[in-house]
Amino acid sequence: MTQYYDLLLGLIPLALGGITAVLAAVGVSFTLAVPIAASVAVALIGHGMFVRAPGASAAPQSGSPAVNATPDSQINSAD
Repeated sequence: MTQYYDLLLGLIPLALGGITAVLAAVGVSFTLAVPIAASVAVALIGHGMFVRAPGASAAPQSGSPAVNATPDSQINSAD
């Protein structure tokens, strides 16, 4: 299944090239169309890095044990 970051990686060059081409086709100068399209691409990168960060929703897998878990038999008591 296609994940969010797969779509994002596809949208970055598509935004840069596509928006530049569309703006140039409607009459915007090429030297102005490229920075406008680049700002959209940078916004997509920023969204992927800061708004929806890669590690933000990562939950530990249910099959792997916790790092600091100790069995009950190894817990020292004060008795």
